[in-house]
Amino acid sequence: MIKVIRMTVNGKLEELGIDERECLTDTLRNRLGLLSVKKGCEAGECGACTVLIDGKAKNSCVYLTVWAENKEIITVEGIRGKSGNLHPVQQAFVDEAAIQCGFCTPGLILTGVELVNSGKKYTREELRTLISGHLCRCTGYENILHALEKVVGK
Repeated sequence: MIKVIRMTVNGKLEELGIDERECLTDTLRNRLGLLSVKKGCEAGECGACTVLIDGKAKNSCVYLTVWAENKEIITVEGIRGKSGNLHPVQQAFVDEAAIQCGFCTPGLILTGVELVNSGKKYTREELRTLISGHLCRCTGYENILHALEKVVGK
């Protein structure tokens, strides 16, 4: 069954007719062209599909689009630093060489944005736990942890 929903995506109000079974990953990628939202495991295990929903990092592959009614969705395309520059988390990933193939990067960056927005500082072990829902095949996580420590480390 098709349901019309309204949600704000990267600051823009979207009104879409959605099959009630459609996951948010498919809506963002296929309907809105937001390709930073990756399809990985499609089971909520790898973190590649992570987006911010009302400020919280969520796996969009296991989140039905109809649940996003009246929610604010942010993807990597929607984050910016002051003056349109890279967000501090993005800059830290660049500075610390925390990017290799890039498949996991958008999800990890959005988790980092949630952490920055929390206003808290985290130990390395806490950060390791907080990113445990993200799988990265390339970096071995050390540079990712360095980048996150740069912006939210104790």
